Amino acid sequence: MSQPHDLVTASRQELADIIERHCNSLSGVHDTAIEALSLARMEQPSEGRMPTLYRPALCVIAQGSKEIRVGPEIYRYDELNLLVVSVTLPVCGQVVDASPEKPYLSLRLDIDPGELTRLIADAGLAGSTPRPAGRGIYLQRLDTSVLDALLRLMRLLDSPRDIAMLAPLYTREILYRLLRGPQGHLLHDLAMTDSQTHRVTRAIEWLNRNFDKALRIEDLAREVNLSASTLHHRFKEVTALSPLQYQKQLRLQEARRLMLSEGLEVAVAGHRVGYESPSQFSREYSRLFGAPPLRDLASLRNALGDAAMPA
Repeated sequence: MSQPHDLVTASRQELADIIERHCNSLSGVHDTAIEALSLARMEQPSEGRMPTLYRPALCVIAQGSKEIRVGPEIYRYDELNLLVVSVTLPVCGQVVDASPEKPYLSLRLDIDPGELTRLIADAGLAGSTPRPAGRGIYLQRLDTSVLDALLRLMRLLDSPRDIAMLAPLYTREILYRLLRGPQGHLLHDLAMTDSQTHRVTRAIEWLNRNFDKALRIEDLAREVNLSASTLHHRFKEVTALSPLQYQKQLRLQEARRLMLSEGLEVAVAGHRVGYESPSQFSREYSRLFGAPPLRDLASLRNALGDAAMPA
């Protein structure tokens, strides 16, 4: 009875070894020769939750654990679970378990909605029975079918000449396994153009392009062909945020990036992302990041520098 468990343990250890090797034992987020795949390594827990923007992706931890806050909800995952993000979401993430002796190691595989649509058509899944909408982020037990496909993809990092031919095949298999999983309908709805979830996705994309503009829910609803009440309800169902709350987080995260990376002054950054009142900007910034802009940026530079938040 122990053999399957031993095999899974060995597979997870191999996954951790590959990530450690290709991170060169350096902390931070690392791109790979596979365009959609990135790796992360951290030697200590995060100092508080780091707001960031998650785009559609599969996230798997090979060692350690992490917490993700979406609106009022917290998702904690580790080596036993995978995290799927099916829509673009502003989140707050925190690495919980990490040490120099046993660093946090994870991978992130970006999900292409266009590839999902093609896969659904090819696999004959387009006529799947509709199921209730849910969050655009979910946890799922990391089963052997997904783990095996992930390992085949990760091993390509050690044989780069095979990446162009085999990486698309293994990525497609991973997406297929997720679509056939217990919460695959959430990914399915992302790709189906006639679903309300897809229309919410279009609203999310509009907000990401136009977060600095004034928001009228009636105009946004018209843009995605939904009633205002349906858009508000479905948007909150998928993101755990109202459209206005979502826009506010986008604005504040972009302002933080502008001040940190481009050196903009507080008032200039606030105005650039759509705030007319500097005091309102400072209040809302403090509410999201836990400190006024200048104090937050000083703390961030001291603790993290310009490092990206790991997946």
